[in-house]
Amino acid sequence: MTKGHIKHVFPGGNTSMGFYSYYDYILGQEEATRILVIKGGPGVGKSTFMRKIGEEMVELGYDVEYMHCSSDNNSLDGIVIPGIKVALMDGTAPHAGVSKTQ
Repeated sequence: MTKGHIKHVFPGGNTSMGFYSYYDYILGQEEATRILVIKGGPGVGKSTFMRKIGEEMVELGYDVEYMHCSSDNNSLDGIVIPGIKVALMDGTAPHAGVSKTQ
């Protein structure tokens, strides 16, 4: 079985034009089969859980996109598995609700 590919992305960040976000373009609610929002306190394992799911999906042959937090690159805002149109996202502040429309 062929392994999937991993893509690392910073979907938001400060630029010379101010903060810019690509979160609205990751996976639309209309096209997604599942969007799972994970909430919990600091250090409970949200990023570790998402990273482990991503690793397992890569082993199964799926491509996985890791969405890194722009303020802490060791933390994940979420993962997206485009082949099955599933996203797992950190729903805890400051990660929750990041959008250019806010």
